[in-house]
Amino acid sequence: MNSQEYKQFYDIVGASNGWDFSQVRCISEGVKWDFYDQVGKLCQPSDVVLDIGTGGGESLLSIADKAASLVGIDLSHAMIETARRNERNVSASNVRFMQMDAEALQFPEAFFNLISCRHSPFRASEAARVLAEDGVFLTQQVRECDKANLAQAFGRGQSSREDGALKDQYMKELRLAGFRDIQYAEYDAVEYYEREEDLIFLLKHTPIIPGFGQEESDFRILQQFIRDHRTDRGIRTNSARFMIVARK
Repeated sequence: MNSQEYKQFYDIVGASNGWDFSQVRCISEGVKWDFYDQVGKLCQPSDVVLDIGTGGGESLLSIADKAASLVGIDLSHAMIETARRNERNVSASNVRFMQMDAEALQFPEAFFNLISCRHSPFRASEAARVLAEDGVFLTQQVRECDKANLAQAFGRGQSSREDGALKDQYMKELRLAGFRDIQYAEYDAVEYYEREEDLIFLLKHTPIIPGFGQEESDFRILQQFIRDHRTDRGIRTNSARFMIVARK
């Protein structure tokens, strides 16, 4: 998908679901961290936090008690509308959500103590500009080898690059932006989806298989995939992630 197609896709997902996959029944083995747990541990009670690509805001709201003020931004208007509804439901008065492009952050210099970004593009120079001295930037991204057996079955996936290409790109950009003490971690976990509908929900609400469901053949391919990869524990695939933690 090109950038315009991604924007349309996330607007649709944002309006219908936000970024809430809590109802999906899935067992994971080999996951080394929970990203927002890591973010919460690094927060100080007086911190001002920015979350880039906040989606429906579910994860940011879960750590609202860890910092003084939190701001979630997303390029998708529909995602932000969902995030604002979620915020009203939990009455988190110290959290705000704004529609904004991460390529051009509309905040003063050195405004935030901590910036998080999960599964969303970012501009390292902009993150450095709005981050205070000695502030921390964390990002978790999807590795190119994520859902490898699904991409092989469908003949298309969310990335055509070699595994590690995005990591190398972001590490270079962060160094050029002046970040120091850059730490990297990765994992490739096994996932078991309990039911067919769990896997279908995932494919319809993420770009794992671009345009999933638009062709009748997609459902035939999916049924064959389920037959080939069903185990006693569920339908098997993989979840590959990397995390970068950098200090300004």
